[in-house]
Amino acid sequence: QVQLVESGGGLVQAGGSLRLSCAASGRTFSSYAIGWFRQAPGKEREFVATISWSGGSTYYAGSVKGRFTISGDNAKNTVYLQMNSLKPEDTAVYYCAARRDNSRLYASPINFSSWGQGTQVTVSS
Repeated sequence: QVQLVESGGGLVQAGGSLRLSCAASGRTFSSYAIGWFRQAPGKEREFVATISWSGGSTYYAGSVKGRFTISGDNAKNTVYLQMNSLKPEDTAVYYCAARRDNSRLYASPINFSSWGQGTQVTVSS
């Protein structure tokens, strides 16, 4: 089982940027797909972006496409979420998750088996 730890959250003004990190331990990411999800108070957890670790394929939610970029660093066993042009509606707890199968990309939380503890992102208007 892979263990995930997110970092990089914080408070930023609208229009600003943050970079979230998801560091893995226990196993390498080589055969995994990694996803970022977010959950705002009173709302369901929603998909943000995902990456196939070995092939580098990516997929984004429409609400973040063009503003967010998911990427990975093999040497550091870390996946990043670069978030630009942040909006108040991006405010949420952000979670990374892992799926031990990167043959295709999934956008539903039920398809991911390992989760980090989350990191808070707050965007002020």
